[in-house]
Amino acid sequence: MLRRIKRISLIINYKTFVITFLSLVSSYACRYFDFTANFPLTLIATAIIFPIVFSIGGAYKRREVALDEYGSIKAHGRALFYATTHWLENPPLILKEELKTHLESLMNACKHMFTKPVGELEKYEKEVYQSFSELSSFIKKMRSHGLPSGEASRSNQFLSKMMISFEKIKHIYQYRTPRTLRTYSDIFIILLPILYGPYFAYKANEYAVGLEFAMPILYSVILVALDNIQSHLENPFDQQGEDDVNFNVEKFISNLE
Repeated sequence: MLRRIKRISLIINYKTFVITFLSLVSSYACRYFDFTANFPLTLIATAIIFPIVFSIGGAYKRREVALDEYGSIKAHGRALFYATTHWLENPPLILKEELKTHLESLMNACKHMFTKPVGELEKYEKEVYQSFSELSSFIKKMRSHGLPSGEASRSNQFLSKMMISFEKIKHIYQYRTPRTLRTYSDIFIILLPILYGPYFAYKANEYAVGLEFAMPILYSVILVALDNIQSHLENPFDQQGEDDVNFNVEKFISNLE
């Protein structure tokens, strides 16, 4: 029950109540002064609904790419672990534990970087590449334990693919959907429910007593809810929304056997 309430609070917040209140005031004033007009509803669809839905689709695709690349980092990290376990003759236990430590450091560095503000990227990016450097040195160390040159080359390919995936996730983390489109949507989400007061006043005559303010309430709630959904999908790493990318580092390391 608490989780469901939390989900609702993500899409209905203070902004919803503010815009709904302004819309109600506008509708009441227009109705009181008999200032009515039959505006086309296609304007709302064109000015707000389409841009928001476009932004939601773009943000969702970015999240899916981030998940794919995060999975690629984990998969190639596991492949490196299996290389240590199966490609060496009687590998010492300490070697596998050392690799686990390197992988855990890498995953934690990625987690810290992506869940922090973009302004701190440079600081945490150095930690990530330090972990990659340690993994590269570890692969070289495996050669001294009898890893064939061909398999060492393949291990370096695993590392290279992990770095490529990291860079792709970093770009998703750095860049958002078009800021001008977001600004445009924010402006019209605030203005249109207010400017449509004459239309809501005009339509109020068709409803029973007590329902004359249903339309401004519904329109305001729906528009702001869509905008809030887009905002939470915008950054899939901030650990605030229900659809964020979760970094289960402990589970990943504990499953390496």
